[in-house]
Amino acid sequence: MSREYIISIEELSKSFGNHEVLRKIDFSVERGEVICIVGSSGSGKSTLLRCINRLEHQTSGKVLYHGREVRDVQKEVNEYRSKVGMVFQSFNLFNNMSVLQNCMAGTRKVLHLSRQEAFARAIEHLKQVGMAPFINAYPSQLSGGQKQRVAIARALCMNPEVLLFDEPTSALDPEMVGDVLNVMKELALTGLTMIIVTHEMGFARDVSTRTIFMDKGYIAEDDTPARLFTNPKNPRTREFLSRFMAG
Repeated sequence: MSREYIISIEELSKSFGNHEVLRKIDFSVERGEVICIVGSSGSGKSTLLRCINRLEHQTSGKVLYHGREVRDVQKEVNEYRSKVGMVFQSFNLFNNMSVLQNCMAGTRKVLHLSRQEAFARAIEHLKQVGMAPFINAYPSQLSGGQKQRVAIARALCMNPEVLLFDEPTSALDPEMVGDVLNVMKELALTGLTMIIVTHEMGFARDVSTRTIFMDKGYIAEDDTPARLFTNPKNPRTREFLSRFMAG
C-alpha cells in the first residue's frame, strides 16, 4: 500500500536572479509528523517554507498537496493556504484589530463561519495558548511572546492540516522563547502536522519526529533527531552541530 503524503516537494529549485537559493529539493510530509528544518543562515530554510506556503514561486519543480500540484491560481492558493497555515517570525497580526478580532477574521472571511462559531473557535484556541485573558487587547499592548502565541491561535482557528513555523522564536526576547516553545510542544502532542524552521537545537532534538539539515540550498541530511544529533552522516551536519551545540 502506498503512503499518503499531505505535502510532497519534487525537484524544487528557487533562484533570485543568478543566486540559486534552493537546489532540487525533494521531501514529503506524512500526517502527524513534526519536521524541524535546521541549518546556517542563508541555507534556504525560510525560502523553502515560503515556497511551500506559495509566498514565493519556485523557479522549477513542484509542490503537491495530497498528490495534486498546487497551481499559482489565486483561488486554489487561498484554498490551499486555509489548510496549510503559517506562523511568521514577525507575527503578522493586524494592528488595528483586537486579539479576538485577529482570531476571528480568517474564519469569518475565508471559512464563512457564523459569528458565534468563529467566536467559540477563537476562545478555544486562545485558551489553548494561554491568551484568553487578553481577548480585548491590541497587538501594541502585548509582548513579543504574547503576540506570537496569538499568531499561533489565529493559525489554529483555521483548523489547518499542516502548520508551518518560520523561526517563530527568533524575534523574541530570550525570556519569552520558552513560553512559545512550550505551546509548540503541546501542539506536537496533539498530533498536528508541523514543519518548523528553527535555530532552537534542543527543541528540534526533543520534539521533532524528523530533522532536516539544509546546507547551501540542498537537503544535506534528513533523519530522526536521535540519529542526526548523535551520529550525523554528513560532515557538514557534524560541523554545524558541533558549532551550534557547543554554543
